[in-house]
Amino acid sequence: MNRVLAWATARRAAARAGWRGTDALFRGAAGGLGAVCAGVVLHRLDLVLIGAPLLLGTILALATPLGDTPTLRVERLPRTVESGDQAKAVVAVTAGPGVELLAVRLPTPTDAGTAVGPVHLLPGAVTAVRATLRWNAWGEGADLRPDHLAAGRDALMISGPVVGTETRRTVLPPVAPLTPGRLPPRASGLVGVHRSRRPGDGVEQRAVRPFQPGDRLRRVDWRVTLRATAATGEPLGALHVRERHAEVDADLVIALDSRADVDANLGDWSTSAPVAVRPGGCLDVAVRAAAALAAGYLRQGDRVGLVDLGRPQLSLPPGVGHRQLIRIRHQLVACCRSAGWAPRPVLRGVPAGAVVVLLSPFLDDVTVDLAIRAARGHLVIAVDTLPADLVADPETPWGEVVGTIIAVEHRNRLKALRDNGVAVVEDAETVAATLAGVRS
Repeated sequence: MNRVLAWATARRAAARAGWRGTDALFRGAAGGLGAVCAGVVLHRLDLVLIGAPLLLGTILALATPLGDTPTLRVERLPRTVESGDQAKAVVAVTAGPGVELLAVRLPTPTDAGTAVGPVHLLPGAVTAVRATLRWNAWGEGADLRPDHLAAGRDALMISGPVVGTETRRTVLPPVAPLTPGRLPPRASGLVGVHRSRRPGDGVEQRAVRPFQPGDRLRRVDWRVTLRATAATGEPLGALHVRERHAEVDADLVIALDSRADVDANLGDWSTSAPVAVRPGGCLDVAVRAAAALAAGYLRQGDRVGLVDLGRPQLSLPPGVGHRQLIRIRHQLVACCRSAGWAPRPVLRGVPAGAVVVLLSPFLDDVTVDLAIRAARGHLVIAVDTLPADLVADPETPWGEVVGTIIAVEHRNRLKALRDNGVAVVEDAETVAATLAGVRS
């Protein structure tokens, strides 16, 4: 009697823990018991031999203690990774002795970033599952979700399927190698690497001139002074000093137009993307170009800032150093996470004399007007991120006409920018050459 009570208690505990019987359990119990009873009543030994194994297997499955439902826990992974990185993800498994089979859904390296993947069948005694994650695309999202299902003896009792807890990661945009050009100097400090027109305490020599009141003795060029003394015959009568160029800061502000994200297929413009950013779309191109520009100019000592035209509250003031590059790459991901249409772009927080690189597909006139107004006080370089070859929507008879109108309007906007003193380039690589042409 005590054994029966213990078995009933264990069954109730298993049910509360999430275990339940499958259809095979009920079929085995009913079929086995029915076959045995029919064989006894009809005196048919073959029916008893058929039903006895089914009934016995069902009894053994029910008698096996199951314990709590299995739990899966993902070991700690870095919250921020680089695009193209890969890592080994370890999923710790805690399962009772009655678990015979474990089905876990884990992504393969080619599925990384989708959080799900194929189902892997594992023995119940496994304690850890390892999977390789490779982050091929940048952005923020879930990359691992260990959905699982546990089965008891002969899979007659199961627990699940259970949707696992998602692990989210921030994948920073890649930094493409870029040779930056020199920015126009702006005398705002003595920590930059650009030569100013004014004299100062820089490294590059500007001229040699006669000594004047206020000059420091350490600037005296003794070779020129001795030659001047020999020429005049007066002892140290003509001191000469070395005059150097002052080193100044140069500011670069990257203006990102996050209000629209479109690709070459016009038929997809009215649909939402399945991911945060369309691969190969104008926003993807703009973010990659922004990361390359920021890395190149920060590497040579310039100050670089970021402005989101659609969400100006996400902007970053100009700064220097590797830390500023990390901040800009994080902020680019944040800008794309909040990307969406805004009726009027906003460009603010640009220091006086800074160079503005505007990354936009220029799909409306307000962006063009914004760039023209900014060009009245700054050097503005517009980078056109709209795909070059637009593909008309084949599902509508007006697809070719719409594509032609969009292309003509886009060319007119770029022409208006050029006519109003805004340099227009097609990619970030051309920015350096453009700066070399306009640098005064």
